[in-house]
Amino acid sequence: MSKAHLNVRTVIVSDIHLGTPHSKVGEVTHFLKYVRCDRLILNGDIIDGWRLQRGDVWTKSHTRFIRRILTMIQKRDTEVIYLRGNHDDFLGRLLPMQFESLSLVEDYVLETSQGKYLVLHGDVFDGIVKNMVFIAHLGDLGYNLLLRLNRSYNWFRKLRGKEYFSLSQAIKARVKQAVSFVGKFEDQVAKLARDRGCRGVICGHIHTPADKMIGDIHYLNSGDWVESLTAIVEHYDGRFELMTFKQFTTSFPMTPESPAPAEEIESPLQLPVLA
Repeated sequence: MSKAHLNVRTVIVSDIHLGTPHSKVGEVTHFLKYVRCDRLILNGDIIDGWRLQRGDVWTKSHTRFIRRILTMIQKRDTEVIYLRGNHDDFLGRLLPMQFESLSLVEDYVLETSQGKYLVLHGDVFDGIVKNMVFIAHLGDLGYNLLLRLNRSYNWFRKLRGKEYFSLSQAIKARVKQAVSFVGKFEDQVAKLARDRGCRGVICGHIHTPADKMIGDIHYLNSGDWVESLTAIVEHYDGRFELMTFKQFTTSFPMTPESPAPAEEIESPLQLPVLA
């Protein structure tokens, strides 16, 4: 018999990429439906403004996720901290901003029983995103093409009774430059946490979930809800856990849903135009 819900102090999720067909929004909404937490940290790239501006669509399932967050604020008294990412950089000019229990910020220091943890999306350490925006957008187009190929490839694997296989994660694990980039990224965010007097750092951005020590710094990466489907949770005893959706559904199973009908698709989300 499954539990009623998972009780934790803090939940950190990132890189949901609402507004794209690759977002596993049903899974992350299910995850939050069965979680009770004092604090929810949305660590960047929750809404994919880049893809929406290119014509990708906003669906009712994406709206249901936003409503789930509002329910957590209104009915569960959950504090929600939304950190800007690079794909939702349209929020940049609004920061910092507070709406009762909802905060929009650049970064955040999480106070825990183990010490302070610096929370940030991490795109500031990506030189291409920071200094070569056009190249970053080209890279995003390539990544989305790879995800489309991945969906077709895994459709055939499913017909043959095989498990999901991520082409992009396999490439990241095997290509020397990609491995080097991830290593440098992790070292840089660990150094920043050390310079800020924090015991650890929690980030997203690179879609590579992790829970490890880098020297004296506890490094955590919440992964994404496109392929890895992972989140970071802080338990009430102060322990952090990198949780996979597959692990979560052993206690809180998700009923398989058929693909969204065509009529579910709404007009593209109109992003605010800031003067």
